[in-house]
Amino acid sequence: MISFDDYLFYVDDALEGMVSIVQELGDERANRRLALDGSNSPYGILNHCLGVMEFWGGHAVAGRTITRDRPAEFTASGPVDELVNRVRLAQRRLREDIADVESKAPPRGEMSAKNKQVPSGSSQGGALFHMYEELAQHRGQMEISRDVILADWAKFA
Repeated sequence: MISFDDYLFYVDDALEGMVSIVQELGDERANRRLALDGSNSPYGILNHCLGVMEFWGGHAVAGRTITRDRPAEFTASGPVDELVNRVRLAQRRLREDIADVESKAPPRGEMSAKNKQVPSGSSQGGALFHMYEELAQHRGQMEISRDVILADWAKFA
C-alpha cells in the first residue's frame, strides 16, 4: 500500500495545482462562474475541496464531528489570499486527521447507508482514496475553467 508521505505528496500536488490556478486568476476572475447551467467558480471548486477533505479525512478517518453545507461550498466567494490560507490550514489538519489511519478498518465517523455500500464509506483507506479522487477530478475541472475564463470569447453568469 502507498506510504503516508507518498499519499500526502499526491494530495498536496493536487492542492498546489488548484492554489496556483486561483492565484493566477486573482480575486475577480477566481470568483467568476461561466454562463453555463451548474457552473462553479474556481474559488467555489477549491472551497468545496476543503469540505471534501474535512468530511473524508476529518470525519470518516479521524471521527471528528463536522458541520458541512455542501451546496454552499460551491457558491462561496471571497479573496484568494484568504482561501489559500484556509488551504494551508486544511493541509496541516489533514496530517493530524490521518496520522493514525487504519486503512482496512471501518470509518470512525458515521457513514450514510449509501456510502457504506462502496469502498469510500466502508474503510478508512477507501475514504482517503476517494478524497484524493475528488481532489484530482476537481483540479482538472479548475484547469479547464481557468482556460475558458482566460479566453477572449468567455461569457460569465
